[in-house]
Amino acid sequence: MGRHRQPPRPVREQLGGSALSVPAPGPDARSVSTPVADRGTLDPGILVGGRRSKVTSTLLAYVALTKPRIIELLLITTIPAMFAAERGIPGFGLVVATLVGGTLAAGSANALNCVVDADIDAVMRRTRTRPLARHAVPTRNALVFGIVLGILSAAFLAWTTTWQAAVLAVVAILFYVFVYSMWLKRRTSQNIVWGGLAGCMPVIIGWSAITGGIGWPAWVFFGVIFFWTPPHTWALAMRYREDYAAAGVPMLPVVATERVVVRQIVVYSWAMVACSLLLVPASSWIYAAVAAPAGLLFLATAHILHFRVLKGVPAQPMTLFHLSNLYLTVISVAWAVDAAIGLNVVGWPW
Repeated sequence: MGRHRQPPRPVREQLGGSALSVPAPGPDARSVSTPVADRGTLDPGILVGGRRSKVTSTLLAYVALTKPRIIELLLITTIPAMFAAERGIPGFGLVVATLVGGTLAAGSANALNCVVDADIDAVMRRTRTRPLARHAVPTRNALVFGIVLGILSAAFLAWTTTWQAAVLAVVAILFYVFVYSMWLKRRTSQNIVWGGLAGCMPVIIGWSAITGGIGWPAWVFFGVIFFWTPPHTWALAMRYREDYAAAGVPMLPVVATERVVVRQIVVYSWAMVACSLLLVPASSWIYAAVAAPAGLLFLATAHILHFRVLKGVPAQPMTLFHLSNLYLTVISVAWAVDAAIGLNVVGWPW
């Protein structure tokens, strides 16, 4: 593959996507022709003493392979699960250990994904500043880096938390790389639906780190993230439809009409909100007071997007995309606060 000239320093956007996928970057509303930086990319152009430091640039390139802003979003769902499993405030050391292990696991999956997707990333404006796309890191080195991070994550989680959490982390890495990145992504428009299962894993990893098992509330929140992923990702893919088409990735907005896409977004949005309310019996009015209005706002935004497409006016999908990040953050924090305060209306045995 030919070398690509590095584009101008991109504008950093969104809550990364952090996300922990989510996931995806956070482009703001702008003209379709504007290149947008991938949320996991760090600008390596750090100047030291008036000159670019090669060591610093290389270090930042390896950090960028892990897509740190995606990891942020993943960790947002890990901590509330630990609070809910503890039904209070878990030990600080255990929380830190779980977050470190989870960061290593997510970094491993993301780095290996960069290896698999290097050809796609080089084509798409949103991702062409990733390290492998601009040849900032040798492919072999990136592969070894990703594998080492995965081994370290499993060993660290097994040593500091529970062996169940370590196994779940390994399963998440393997699923994301082999099932999503290498199989689903390039073959089906449902790629993100089933591939998104990997992004749901931090919840049950966090719960397992506390209890050694997986309680039903963790599975419920797992479902929330599962149903959240398609509206979140398809809204972004609507904005960057041409990018995905050029890269040959059959995202739903590439292979289906806008009407089909927004109808699917509405269906998954309703499923997500309904699933989020299933946690109310296992929490208290604090969670309910946040989850219900947040869900209504999300549904209203999804329906507005649907309405705009039906009327043939500009869809503005990025409004829903940005809201999806905020929604997941808000209900995750509400779940954690509710558990930390310790109220439990029904008193379900977990």
